[in-house]
Amino acid sequence: MPTEPGTLYIVATPIGNLDDISPRARSVLATVDLVAAEDTRRVRQLLTHFGISNRLMSLHEHNEPERVQTVIDRIEAGKSVALVSDAGTPLISDPGFRLLAAARERAFPVTPIPGSCALIAALSVAGLPTDRFRFEGFLPARSGARKTALEGLRQCTETLVFYESVHRIHDTLADLSCVFGADRPVTLGREMTKLHETFYRGSIGAVREQLAADPGSSKGEYTLVIGGCEPDTSVDQQNLERVVSILSSQLPAGQAATLAARIPGAPRKQAYRIAVGLRRDT
Repeated sequence: MPTEPGTLYIVATPIGNLDDISPRARSVLATVDLVAAEDTRRVRQLLTHFGISNRLMSLHEHNEPERVQTVIDRIEAGKSVALVSDAGTPLISDPGFRLLAAARERAFPVTPIPGSCALIAALSVAGLPTDRFRFEGFLPARSGARKTALEGLRQCTETLVFYESVHRIHDTLADLSCVFGADRPVTLGREMTKLHETFYRGSIGAVREQLAADPGSSKGEYTLVIGGCEPDTSVDQQNLERVVSILSSQLPAGQAATLAARIPGAPRKQAYRIAVGLRRDT
């Protein structure tokens, strides 16, 4: 399928196994007028593997502000451009937001070419709840700032997903254990879709031990999937008694208990015991 002129394509590329690229992504990369790449050397290797020869321009976090206008001028002139990152889906903890915002501001067509994404791949095999999750990208590099960030996430009930470098993974797990506790469940994916793909599963404490015992853990890229905090089901007894007392002055004990239980989220039996007790006292 030929690409449309004056269009920006956001193209996902494999995170490891090159066979994961879609036929549509290959077609777009072969037919656009320009490929804007985070690392032109890596993308050139990918294109060469598939027999694609196309014009490349670097667009990464250090030069994106200067390169955006150049790319926008190409699109405005009717050229089609593909944005790719080193691996996976562009803009997911990768550069490209400034370019996308500029294209949207000018109402240029922007088309996603979906495919590999490390966070989704890790979630799909983590064995942790996926109905609600929170992606936090990379944590701060320094331990103090990292612990502060984790403290702000400690009470989140959603499954949490992080990316981490091989150089910081041990320190990050140590800080996670300190802030979240060693028993929090985690799945750690390394080198996903590649030859040495490895998953470490268990509590944070157990995964730290697995990682320390694995001589291959010093190589690769990591994605962490961490179970959310168990929701607090405790009820403020004093607040519940106040609500039941107000409702009981106007309603039978059963109705007062039913309504009171809905307000603070308390068990109805607990609210009913309070209501009956109030009736006896009056």
